[in-house]
Amino acid sequence: MKTQWPEKLRAMLRNEEDGSTVAELALRLDARKVSIASALTRMPDTYVDRWTEAGQSRPYEAVWCIVTPPENCPKPTRRIK
Repeated sequence: MKTQWPEKLRAMLRNEEDGSTVAELALRLDARKVSIASALTRMPDTYVDRWTEAGQSRPYEAVWCIVTPPENCPKPTRRIK
């Protein structure tokens, strides 16, 4: 099951324009927060975009996003002199 976390997290984060917290992702995937946090830190295409106020037990919580690679640059149609 562990090998499926990156694929599931990528799919979810690609649909989240503003990103998600570990708690939000864990709730949607019915998973433990520690499993989600561990997977996110090992994924090279995810990053902490910003911090948001969390609650009483923890003052701040990271909002995770995923890198969306740009399309390849189109090849020039004429020769450059």
